[in-house]
This record gives sequence, structure tokens and C-alpha cells, in this order.
Amino acid sequence: MNTINSVNTHYPEYDVLKLMDEWDSHTKEIVRRRLGPFPSLRFLSDMEAEDIHLIARHITYDHRSEILDWVVYHLDSKLAEEIGESDRKQGVPPEKTLIREGLKALGHAARLTHGTDYKELDEKQQFQLLADLQKGKAPSIPEWSYIPQQALFKKLVSELTAAYYSHPAIWSEIGYGGPMYPRIYVR
Repeated sequence: MNTINSVNTHYPEYDVLKLMDEWDSHTKEIVRRRLGPFPSLRFLSDMEAEDIHLIARHITYDHRSEILDWVVYHLDSKLAEEIGESDRKQGVPPEKTLIREGLKALGHAARLTHGTDYKELDEKQQFQLLADLQKGKAPSIPEWSYIPQQALFKKLVSELTAAYYSHPAIWSEIGYGGPMYPRIYVR
């Protein structure tokens, strides 16, 4: 079940999944779940999930659906949980609100600028809108008064890259050996 894309790696023959026999059953199950198929969305709407998928393509510079589907699922699962979040700057809404309302605002900005939804923009337009968001210079709309652009961008980058680098195919591509338990940290 190797999903390695040897074009993007210095380790074309390495497959972290070949080490699964060294992992305990709980760890194996966690890693296997990252390969899909994934259950239905619990927090994100289908439209929001499409937008997250496209945003993740730009942030990770990766177009492989099998990996980006994991990224979307991971974010959806996190947002569906009732676990609190860590530090949040003053004036930044809770992450569930930040992401949901931020995606709506991004769509509004796309329609204002280009007359269509974010997902309908070409890749260059999508990327430019994200670059403007990163700088806090996305098209002026009322939503940005309560959804800080740069905070939204940072949250998306943080969550999407964390999920991306937790996928076993990416582990193989960067030469990461996977979970160390129980191989090393037994005691």
C-alpha cells in the first residue's frame, strides 16, 4: 500500500510502512487510518472541504488527492471535537469560527474580485488570493473586521501542514522512520 511519489523524494526506495511489524497494534491502526478511506465529514460542509482541499494544494505544493483527502479529514476531525484549543490572540475568534467564517469570507472576496467562488478560480488566482490573505491585503470586505486575515492564514498553514507531515507517504519521502514507540521509547 505504498503511496510514495518518487519524483518528490531523495528516498525513492524507502517505505515507512514496511516497518509496521515493529509497531504495536494501536500505532498500526492509527497509521492505517491515515491511508483512508475516510468516514463522512462531521464539521466541514462539502463546499468547505473542497476549499480546504484546494488551499492545502497551495500550502503544501502537493496535488495528490490521497494525501490531501487525509489533510481535509484530519482538519475536519479536529474541528468536530469538543476539545479546547491552546493559546489564541486577543481579537481572534475560536478556531472553529475562524476557519468556517474565514472560508466564507475568502469566497466572498473571490466573488467580489473575480465574480466566482474560490474553487472556480484558476490556480494562479487562488494562489494570489491566499498570498494577499497572508499579507492581510485580501479584497476589502466587512467580514475581515471580525476574521483577521493573517490569523486565518496562519491557522490554515499550521493545521494543514501538521496534517500533511503526519501522512506515511510524506514520512517516506522525507526519510522519517515513523513512530518510535515501541521500538525505542519502551521504558
